[in-house]
Amino acid sequence: MNIRRVVPAGLLALLTAAAVGACGAQQDAPAPDRAAAPAATPAAAPSGSGTPGASSPLTVTDPWVKTAKKGMTAAFGTLVNHTAADVTVVSVSSPLSSMIELHEVADVGGKAVMRPKEGGFTIPAHGTHPLQPGGDHIMLMGVTKEVKPGARIPFTLTLKDGGTVEFTAIGKDFAGGNENYDSGMGKGHS
Repeated sequence: MNIRRVVPAGLLALLTAAAVGACGAQQDAPAPDRAAAPAATPAAAPSGSGTPGASSPLTVTDPWVKTAKKGMTAAFGTLVNHTAADVTVVSVSSPLSSMIELHEVADVGGKAVMRPKEGGFTIPAHGTHPLQPGGDHIMLMGVTKEVKPGARIPFTLTLKDGGTVEFTAIGKDFAGGNENYDSGMGKGHS
């Protein structure tokens, strides 16, 4: 059974931030073991709508958050666009962190560097956009509550048109690789 979930842009950014210290996966790192993931939660709908699915322009499949005691973590999944037009996620929010960014991992001088994604995540019409360790992700920074395996973390994505999409991600253990973090200020940090 394929469950779809929508991930808020703010959350996406928060998870990306968490990836700096939490995911730190390299491009060639293996994907997490999906079989070990907790059961999926129901698909999320745009805010204000109690009906998931057809009315939602965007959903998130297999959303998960890397477990962490505090500090940084990241959220992952696949953004699915159900419309005939491109959809752009510009921010994410979650009660888990007040500091969430949309991140990408780019090759800078032969090093994998994590940095904020300019312009957000654009999901092509009737297409998908993966959020994965070593790639685009939602970074959460300043996390003060422990994320344990199986924890259910709510997120709200904000779209370029002002719409929002809510989804719930599941806490999951994952040992990532190492990346440097570039806040966009020109200085990379490990």
